[in-house]
Amino acid sequence: MDPRVSEDKVPAYDIVEDKIRQIDNTVIIFRIFYILDSFIYKFQLLRKDKLCILEIPKKMLLDLKNGDLAADKEMSRILESCLDSSDCWKSVVI
Repeated sequence: MDPRVSEDKVPAYDIVEDKIRQIDNTVIIFRIFYILDSFIYKFQLLRKDKLCILEIPKKMLLDLKNGDLAADKEMSRILESCLDSSDCWKSVVI
């Protein structure tokens, strides 16, 4: 299992959370894992009884934190396509 991390260890967490809320304020960030061998943060998102897993590269989050406009646009695009995709959301029992 990949190590679970707290939100204060995730670069640009606040920005990602704000972008998610702007797209759909019913979605919450449930858990975050850091995949060490590939430098990716795996976000588990919840909406009602459904779970969506979103993988974001560490470099993109660092660029986003540093105010990179291209990273900001790419993050918005990724989040919108992921949150709007029915393929991402899987039913779960919590």
